[in-house]
Amino acid sequence: MTTLPRPTTDLSAAEARRIALRAQGFLGAPDRRSGVRGILRHLGAVQLDTISVLARSHELIPYARLGAVGRETVEAAYWKAGSQPPRAFEYWSHAACILPVEEWPHFAFRRRAYRGRPHWNHELPDGAYDRVVKQLRAQGPLTATELGGAKRTSEWWDWSGAKVAVERALMYGEVVCVERRGWKRVYDLAERAIPDALLHDELDDAECLRRLVRLAGRSLGVGTRADLADYHRLKGEQVDAVIADSGLVPVTVEGWEKPAWADPEALAAPPRGRHRTTLLSPFDSLVWERARTERIFGFTHRLEAYVPKQKRVHGYFAMPVLAGGRLVGRVDPAREGRTLVARQITLDGSKAVPAVAQALVEAAGWVDCTNVRVERVDAPELRERLTRELARALA
Repeated sequence: MTTLPRPTTDLSAAEARRIALRAQGFLGAPDRRSGVRGILRHLGAVQLDTISVLARSHELIPYARLGAVGRETVEAAYWKAGSQPPRAFEYWSHAACILPVEEWPHFAFRRRAYRGRPHWNHELPDGAYDRVVKQLRAQGPLTATELGGAKRTSEWWDWSGAKVAVERALMYGEVVCVERRGWKRVYDLAERAIPDALLHDELDDAECLRRLVRLAGRSLGVGTRADLADYHRLKGEQVDAVIADSGLVPVTVEGWEKPAWADPEALAAPPRGRHRTTLLSPFDSLVWERARTERIFGFTHRLEAYVPKQKRVHGYFAMPVLAGGRLVGRVDPAREGRTLVARQITLDGSKAVPAVAQALVEAAGWVDCTNVRVERVDAPELRERLTRELARALA
């Protein structure tokens, strides 16, 4: 590992937590003027996922920070608007993510790596790649179905030749997703969709990695080597190669066993302001890495959507509840007409009740529900108090 200067700043666990909350947009007044687009630039990556309970995860991310932002506003902030170039692009970062279009050049290292891979999980039929590119060039933006079919059978993994080809073209950077239509990707040629000034792979790997490590540090506020690597799914040795020149500064954090680095701007002014109370998507960058969530909040969370129903502890899409800078419970939500249903609620003691009620009522209003129904509370003795709080907030 690269030799680094000794840390000059010692942070308490509480200071590190507040720095992380501010960096992620949960402490202090949100910048409403920059809106959803500002959230995307600030976070650097917004994870996508197919699951939609209250809303899809990429909609929940700005809601958690800004409140009841219009869902059409969210989509317009991410995708191509009319004749305007896209404000973002989809690519592989922490997972499948929406990324600010300004960062296109800094993912050149990953596009080069994909082009150099000799094997893939899906076989590419002869001529399919060239046919897809030719069709997009001639016809403009198209879905995989319009290109010749997304799948060969009903099995989710059984991609058609056209789907394999266009996804490979996306990974290579020849094609981009310019919008989502009914959750289907709409593909177009990068040369048409990405602004000319950004459409290049001129940056070497070191420059790309240095930028992404710096961005990860800014978005996290403070993090370990593993935290920084995980944000854009870099390798530990890639972080090691550039961390000294990233602009991040080494720090020590109370209770953290590993070395840490902080954004110098985050250290310049103590984090102050109001804490947001909200439901969090399990794919929110505040909590998407389990080890970091446990280290910062003392809170163990696991997405159970892919766990057999009989083995679930907290529910299919249990959403952590953030209040007062702490994670104080979980809600597994559903919708029935205009009723938000809390299938299961887990509370971290009686002090969590008002916050959970507030978070539920605000989320219900955002998705146009007029009522909240609670089905199960892990602490039955708190159910009556929670019901009263909900009634008061809904009145």
